[in-house]
Amino acid sequence: MTTASSADHPTRRDFLFVATGAAAVVGAAATVWPLVAQMNPDAATIAAGAPIQVDLTPIAEGQDIKVFWRGKPIYISHRTKKQIQEAQSVPLSSLPDPQPDSARVKAGHDQWLVVIGICTHLGCIPIAHEGNYDGFFCPCHGSQYDSSGRIRQGPAPANLPVPPYAFLSDTKIQIG
Repeated sequence: MTTASSADHPTRRDFLFVATGAAAVVGAAATVWPLVAQMNPDAATIAAGAPIQVDLTPIAEGQDIKVFWRGKPIYISHRTKKQIQEAQSVPLSSLPDPQPDSARVKAGHDQWLVVIGICTHLGCIPIAHEGNYDGFFCPCHGSQYDSSGRIRQGPAPANLPVPPYAFLSDTKIQIG
């Protein structure tokens, strides 16, 4: 009488041992996966704080566009040479919130102004290319900003804020 060794021929017991181990691994993964996945922020949270990229190619000179980042309107202005010269030639002593134009734009990209479009007085949304300074006009209480987003007239106490942004290329920026 000969006996077969388990190394030569797997036994039914070996098959059950491997099948039970594989089922245990799959069951553990199925249990742990949802626990790990629920720790990630949901899509709305990611979208609320995530940086956005804006292609500047379709914006013509003298045109403004408005995008939204973190629920705030962001004005992106492609300023004309005249607007840039006017913004750079303003004496800082005449401004209620003195800030040079060079501090409000990125070096080498003077033609692009990026500001948060919320009036610093009471939070209204100003209108672009309105007012006496070819900048922004707040229709709520009459605050006027120049083409650099600096307060020039009205009750607003400060300039339009500049959001954190960077140029990814000459025609693309990332806000946030």
